[in-house]
Amino acid sequence: MTEKKIFKQIVKNKNSLIGLIIVALFFLIAVFAPILAPVQNKNNPYQMPQASFQVNPTAPSAQNLLGTTENQYDIYYGIVWGTRMAFKVGLSVVFVALLIGIIIGGAAGFFGSWIDEILMRLTDIVFAVPSMVLAMVIAAMLGPDLKNMMIAITIVSWPSYARLIRGDVMSVKEREFISATKALGASKRRIFLRHILPNAIYPVVIVASLDIGYIVLTAASLSFLGLGSQTGTADWGQLVALSRNWILGTHGNAFEYWYTLVIPGGALLLFVLAWNMLGDAFRDILDPRTH
Repeated sequence: MTEKKIFKQIVKNKNSLIGLIIVALFFLIAVFAPILAPVQNKNNPYQMPQASFQVNPTAPSAQNLLGTTENQYDIYYGIVWGTRMAFKVGLSVVFVALLIGIIIGGAAGFFGSWIDEILMRLTDIVFAVPSMVLAMVIAAMLGPDLKNMMIAITIVSWPSYARLIRGDVMSVKEREFISATKALGASKRRIFLRHILPNAIYPVVIVASLDIGYIVLTAASLSFLGLGSQTGTADWGQLVALSRNWILGTHGNAFEYWYTLVIPGGALLLFVLAWNMLGDAFRDILDPRTH
């Protein structure tokens, strides 16, 4: 499919176009983060600057454009670098989980027999526990750290990709053109890599594109619970966690500290929503059954 046709597919669906625009804006923020919010800690650019140890948040001002959280962490810096963090977590986890899923699911669907049985029982073991609960347990066992959180989310994410790719591989390998390729003497490796996988991978790629937003939301949830990034890290979940004591505001002014929750929560909402909307475009472009 040419670039012109791909662009037409995206523009044709207004929801997908809106999603693409929002994702593009977040991407620009992530790319230009060092310019938009100059690094304060060269050893750890994701560490939010802390003006003081004053407990109460401060409202948006010329000095702090989006205000500060409790203990005076700069919300603006957290949103900008949190955007880069969201892409880092979402894309890294999806890539690794998708790769594991393709390897395990592809092998199970292609070879079948006892290999399929063993690999699918392994997948069932991971599926037996709710993904969020299992991610919490793994993250708690490994300790609160960004890398450990990403490992935990990856472990609970790959089974869905493995199941999906397995079913498509089993379907594609029974088609006539695969039988013809076998008759021509092609090796199993060539049949799988050149003929089966390219025709079976579209649905799982679409699902993976949709999961980027979900994975970022899961990471934010773990950070909120204290099982993700450390306090003071530019992480949207961490920012929301820092707003817990101020959600109800003060007596007589319930919205006094609205910015501590609405700004990071709004960024997280827009990011997840945009990826879900963009998933429609990926479905239309990558799935040959829609053409």
